[in-house]
Amino acid sequence: AAANVFPFRDARSAPDPVLEAGPLAYGPLPVPLVLDNGSFQARAGWACPGPDPGPEPRLQFRAVCARGQVGNALGSLEPLRWMLRSPFDRNVPVNLELQELLFDYSFQHLGVSSQGCVDHPVVLTEAVCNPLYSRQMMSELLFECYGIPKVAYGIDSLFSFYHNKPKNLTSSALIISSGYQCTHILPILEGRLDAKNCKRINLGGSQAAGYLQRLLQLKYPGHLAAITLSRMEEILHEHSYVAEDYGEELQKWRCPDYYENNVHKMQLPFSSKLLGSTLTSEEKQERRQQQLRRLQELNARRREEKLQLDQERLDRLLCVQELLEDGQMDQFHKALIELNMDSPEELQSYIQKLSSAVEQAKQKILQAEVTLEVDVVDSKPETPDLEQLEPSLEDVESMNDFEPLFSEETPEVEKPVTTVQPVFNLAAYHQLFVGTERIRAPEIIFQPSLIGEEQAGIAETLQYVLDRYPKDVQETLVQNVFLTGGNMMYPGMKARIEKELLEMRPFQSCFQVQLAFNPVLDAWYGARDWALDHLDNHEVWVTRKEYEEKGGEYLKEHCASNIYVPIHLPKQASRSSDTQASGRSTGASGSSAG
Repeated sequence: AAANVFPFRDARSAPDPVLEAGPLAYGPLPVPLVLDNGSFQARAGWACPGPDPGPEPRLQFRAVCARGQVGNALGSLEPLRWMLRSPFDRNVPVNLELQELLFDYSFQHLGVSSQGCVDHPVVLTEAVCNPLYSRQMMSELLFECYGIPKVAYGIDSLFSFYHNKPKNLTSSALIISSGYQCTHILPILEGRLDAKNCKRINLGGSQAAGYLQRLLQLKYPGHLAAITLSRMEEILHEHSYVAEDYGEELQKWRCPDYYENNVHKMQLPFSSKLLGSTLTSEEKQERRQQQLRRLQELNARRREEKLQLDQERLDRLLCVQELLEDGQMDQFHKALIELNMDSPEELQSYIQKLSSAVEQAKQKILQAEVTLEVDVVDSKPETPDLEQLEPSLEDVESMNDFEPLFSEETPEVEKPVTTVQPVFNLAAYHQLFVGTERIRAPEIIFQPSLIGEEQAGIAETLQYVLDRYPKDVQETLVQNVFLTGGNMMYPGMKARIEKELLEMRPFQSCFQVQLAFNPVLDAWYGARDWALDHLDNHEVWVTRKEYEEKGGEYLKEHCASNIYVPIHLPKQASRSSDTQASGRSTGASGSSAG
């Protein structure tokens, strides 16, 4: 049906303007900067106090760099796909040079105008169980390079939970977060993250887009170059859904009527103007003349190249002939052997032939330069009428010889051809029929084996996490299952999680699943709300003084943060002194006992 045809939007991002911070950003207390540092998209904005803190982050751009440009300044990503660089390895920032470019871009376009430093507190998201080294490098970048007064780190999914559950922050919950690179199962006990029982699945939207691209490229090898990752992400975001029961949904797609009603035909761009189909006679004549001129130029170039080669060979032969005239017989015979000739007569004959060929070539080139260009006209050579008539009479007489073959016994030959040839639909040839692929790509987070990954899916991981708790704690956790992250926005995701929980929970047990209001932006909204609620709370911010005293990996815990686990490295000297002291005490006790 025509209603199922969807063109690709191929959205091209526009460069972000340089905004003004406004008077609220420079009040008595510096307004915090909120940075959601995602591996797919970075979001930045102000946490302005007041009744209207702002509808959404002022900046949203892809967290990639190429040619010294960042995010939306790149425009279309496909021409630069092979040059794109990201500061992330999975969801952990590891390339701090690129991360500095992202920060420069954010601070500049947000209108930060403080001289020599960024004189604002920063709320920054980080990965679940972020490595200490990554946090240390990030703190060093913020304090040493930008001179910020203080920073607070938090997990994006916990900030999203903070935004959606403002009145129930000390309760227990089970957060399922799925982003661009990873999926996490995060148990919350009495308002704090239980990091020991967190689980991570190394699958997300990036792997789903790559899987969908491979499926469609195998299905349509003729459109290999047109099936790009950007278009696959568009299909995922706007045309995919999660099946409540994957097996039953595949059975539905086997029905032709169901397929015809639910398949999405993605229209690739194409040129509808066929070559030569809409050209006028004047345009055709002009094209013939251009082709003739091009052919004449090509022939002239070839003649000149051949003339040059022949002239060089003739000059060489004349040099050999001069050796004979000068009486240098030894060198002359060596030259004849190199030329594969036997006698001076053969040399002289070859020189004469080559000289005439060179002269003829020069004459042809001279004539071609003088001769005017001849228009290409489809005309037949003039012949006398009698000469044209005689062949036609002969053709008629020869056709009479075949008359017995076309008798009344073969009437089908005399019938005119009435079969109408079908019109070739160029638009239909450039369509991608996306059927079962609509559910196969999102299914990989439930069945990683579809792409050959030896990992457990969401359902198995969820069951594993719940089994690590007593029955009463399990019952408490499933009463507050929270879904967040951009990879949770597929239609049917909430129903699928409810079905999986129904299968794994005891008979007639209760549970509750809630999807975030905005799974993509709620992390930034939650970080903004948290910053406004804790602006004067010094127990959650890491100041520059604390950074210098306790190191860059230091973290102050709060309801949306990781658990801080410092690493204590024992000193070698103290260990050896303790060993010697224990040895002396053992010897002393032994002597006294004796």
